[in-house]
Amino acid sequence: MSAHRPDLARVGIWAGDLDNYPAAGVREAAGAVEDFGYGTLWFPETTGREAAAQAAILLSATRRITVAAGAADIYARDAVTTAAAQRTLEEAFPGRFLLGLWESHPSLAEDVRGHRFGSPPATMRSYLDVLDAAPFGPPATTASPHRVLAALDPAMLALAAERTWGANVLGMPVEHTRKARAVLGPDALLAVTQLCVLSPDRSRTAELARATAAAALPNRRTLLGDLGYGDADTPGDRLVDAVVAHGNAEDIARRVHGHLDAGADHVSLHLLTATPHTPPTRQWEELAAHLPT
Repeated sequence: MSAHRPDLARVGIWAGDLDNYPAAGVREAAGAVEDFGYGTLWFPETTGREAAAQAAILLSATRRITVAAGAADIYARDAVTTAAAQRTLEEAFPGRFLLGLWESHPSLAEDVRGHRFGSPPATMRSYLDVLDAAPFGPPATTASPHRVLAALDPAMLALAAERTWGANVLGMPVEHTRKARAVLGPDALLAVTQLCVLSPDRSRTAELARATAAAALPNRRTLLGDLGYGDADTPGDRLVDAVVAHGNAEDIARRVHGHLDAGADHVSLHLLTATPHTPPTRQWEELAAHLPT
């Protein structure tokens, strides 16, 4: 499937706070990301807007940019429904929608959605089997290979290489990008999402960067330890700097180039701010001037 990889361009935006904006703000943010020249607009799915509905809003508000549901929760809808939704979006917006599937989290799957959380690789494999075989969708449409897996550990990365276009890796250091490329092989798509805080003064970014790294630790502690970050239980300066690119636009651009040099095909930027209910439009524009196209 990797022979038909999508063209995401080199750099995109991970809009992790879209659910905090009203629908009009979502459309405005999407238009800004496109106007600034980014190639792909990614978004997650947790307990806010449903992923296919959110994608439709974003696709309708833009003209050319790829819209990627970077972490569509497999417990949020059955695979037959996901197949129908994907085919519907691809029929309406040819070549512009990318489905990224996420194995969810026990608390979301069980406490929020009322399902039984299963082994992530096995559950994802079964979901992909049904997705491939799903008979429903708009007339004259067929099962689509336009998908990636949100993946961190080697087992899920290997499944991504086997069954999809590739993987999107969220919130890991450059060292992990090298390891992910080795697992995926040379041909699969490797997209990474870099957490970042933008300010001309690194001392002003440190607190938010540390809080962001601390929030990322629970799902990454073992992997970070394997990469040599022995302080993974507490976010020391070395770990914070590895997980969160913070500083001025040149600092963040250097991290983007680091991931690309380590084997990533595409880097999306998840820009964290102290005002998550407001799109960081000015910061997106500032970064765009320093990033590869």
